[in-house]
Amino acid sequence: MAKTMNALILETHGTPFRSTEIARPQPRSGEILVRIAASGVNPLDLKIRAGQAAHARHPLPAVLGLDLAGVVEAVGPGVVGFLPGDEVYGMTGGVGGLQGSLAEYAVVDATLLAPKPANLTMREAAAMPLVFITAWEGLVDRARVQAGQSVLVQGGGGGVGHMAIQIARAFGAEVYATDNAEKRDFIQQLGATAIDFRTSDVEDYVTRYTASRGFDLVYDTGGGPMLDASFRAVKHFGHVVSCLGWGTHALAPLSFRAASYSGIFTLAPLLTGEGRSHYGDILREATRLVEAGKLKPSLDPRHFGMEQVEAAYAAIESRTANGKIVVNIAA
Repeated sequence: MAKTMNALILETHGTPFRSTEIARPQPRSGEILVRIAASGVNPLDLKIRAGQAAHARHPLPAVLGLDLAGVVEAVGPGVVGFLPGDEVYGMTGGVGGLQGSLAEYAVVDATLLAPKPANLTMREAAAMPLVFITAWEGLVDRARVQAGQSVLVQGGGGGVGHMAIQIARAFGAEVYATDNAEKRDFIQQLGATAIDFRTSDVEDYVTRYTASRGFDLVYDTGGGPMLDASFRAVKHFGHVVSCLGWGTHALAPLSFRAASYSGIFTLAPLLTGEGRSHYGDILREATRLVEAGKLKPSLDPRHFGMEQVEAAYAAIESRTANGKIVVNIAA
């Protein structure tokens, strides 16, 4: 067994990655060594590289990459439920000093992993963990989405948004989603009613789709003005969830509706070690939905290898990505 592996190292914030050989890690108690096939790239990865994500601290030099899909190479003492050769996926590192997925191998906490959906490629699976977990935590863990509810997803054409639409639909909710006109067809294909936020203000679409009552549940993926709009779109005693609750917001519109608010911080288990097993459980739910034909990630068709990682990051930064960007690690 080789003692080294190829990895992309970030030495200083805002600089290009450096390809180099580093020591190949070995699993300790409760850990799994994963041979990485694909690494999902999220907008948060770009912020981490730029040093613009104080909430996602990661001491340098470091291997970035939050999401992975791959094959179990070896298991440490005490690991149950996984064997060498199993295909797995998860959000496993890239923050908090935990090695990320832009490397040939990673040792990860076994509780963060789940069996990869059998009907997804490694690339598709690597695109899912962060966005699915974020959507599930908001809709299911916090808001307890139910059949028959009206759900508004703000930014439904994005990474978290397109997962939220599909989860809400799987639970039997009636789903609406805001985005720009270019995302209309995509949103409609997911089974939601598309709303162009550029041509319809909050009062217009609340009146049109809820007879002015408001939506039972609103999931905000953008923060800022989008979160303010969410406070005005929710019904009395409804629930607003946000995965990007930055900024200063007036709570009066929410309070006057006697509605609830929940914030989502998906990185917490990686940074604190608390609640990691729940993320493995959430991804098992993702596997169940995918294999039942109720959920599928949107993937940018371009292929990027480790040597094209800068182009992969640039595609997100320039907003030219059409779906999630994934870096192929294994040939």
